[in-house]
Amino acid sequence: MDRKVTGPAGGLLVVGDVITDVVARHPGPLATGTDTAAAIRTLPGGAGANVACWAAHTGCADVRLLARVGADAAGWHERELRAAGVRPRLVVDPAAPTGTVICLVDAGAAAERTFLTCSGASLRLEPADWSDALLDGVGRVHLSGYLLFAESSRALARVVLAAARARGVPVSLDPASAGFLAELGVDRFLAFARGLDVLLPSRDEACLLTGRPDWADAAAELSGVVPVVVAKSGADGALVAWSGSVRKRIPAVPATPRDTTGAGDAFTGAFLAALVAGASVEEAAERGCRSGARAVERVGGRPPYPGPGTEDTTAPGRYKAHRPDPAAPAPGP
Repeated sequence: MDRKVTGPAGGLLVVGDVITDVVARHPGPLATGTDTAAAIRTLPGGAGANVACWAAHTGCADVRLLARVGADAAGWHERELRAAGVRPRLVVDPAAPTGTVICLVDAGAAAERTFLTCSGASLRLEPADWSDALLDGVGRVHLSGYLLFAESSRALARVVLAAARARGVPVSLDPASAGFLAELGVDRFLAFARGLDVLLPSRDEACLLTGRPDWADAAAELSGVVPVVVAKSGADGALVAWSGSVRKRIPAVPATPRDTTGAGDAFTGAFLAALVAGASVEEAAERGCRSGARAVERVGGRPPYPGPGTEDTTAPGRYKAHRPDPAAPAPGP
C-alpha cells in the first residue's frame, strides 16, 4: 500500500542556504604545489536554494525560500532565484558575505566532487528572521540540514519546526553533509529529527546516523525515529522506509555524469514537488530519481531556466513555465 504524507493545501516553503558555487572541473589528479588545468565556472548554489529551484522546475507552482546572504551578491542571487520560478525572501546580512563553496569535480567517469566550504551569511539565519506569517498559504516546509550546523540557524530551525507543527504543516529535512553531521553529533541530530515527518539522508548519512554498514538496515532503523525515510544513493537509486522496514527500492535512472554537485538536491526538490501535487512517497521518490539523473548531466546544482521547450517529464503532468521578469516587484512572503 502506497504511503502519503498529508498536510494542508498550499505551496512549499524551503528554509535553507544560498551559496555562490565556484565549480572547477579538472581532467586529472590535482597536482600538489603547482598548477592543475581546470574548467572553472561561478554559479548560484546552496542546498536549500537548489532544492527550491528543482521543486519549481518540476512543477510546483508556489515555491518560497527563506535564506540569508551578504550584500556582495544579494541582487544576483535574488534575480537567479526569480528566474528559476522561486519566490525568495533573502535577509541581507550586515556583516558577513554570501557563503561560497569551491567544488572540485573530478572530470572522470564518476564525476565525484570535493567541497571547500565557507558558510558566510548562510548559517547566520536566526529566529529574528522568522515570522509565522511565512507559513500563510504553505502546505509543506523543507529544512536544509546545513541549518543545524551553527547555533543561530539551529535555533531558527527549532522555531520553524515548532511553528509548522502548530499549524499541522509537515516538515522534511535533508541532513546535507556527513562531515558536518559527524561534527554536530548523532544524538543532537536525532533529537531534532524526532519532530520531523520526512527525512531524506544520503546512504553515508543514514549509515552514520545509525552505525549500521548496510544502508537498507540504516533506513529501516531511522524510520523508527522519523515516520518516513527516503534514503538516496546515486547510481543505486533510493529506498523508501516507514514503520521500521524498507517498503520499496527505487532504481536509479541511467545517466552519464558530468558533475554530481546538487544531485541530491534535485532529487529532494522533485520529490517535494510531487508530494505537493498529491503523489505518494513512492511515486515522489521515482520522480526524485529522474531529476537526480538529469542533474548529474549538468554542471552546477541548479536546473535549466524555465522557458519554451523546457517541459520536464519528471513533473506530474506536462509542465511549461515562463521565466519571471527579474525586475518585477517582490511578491509577499
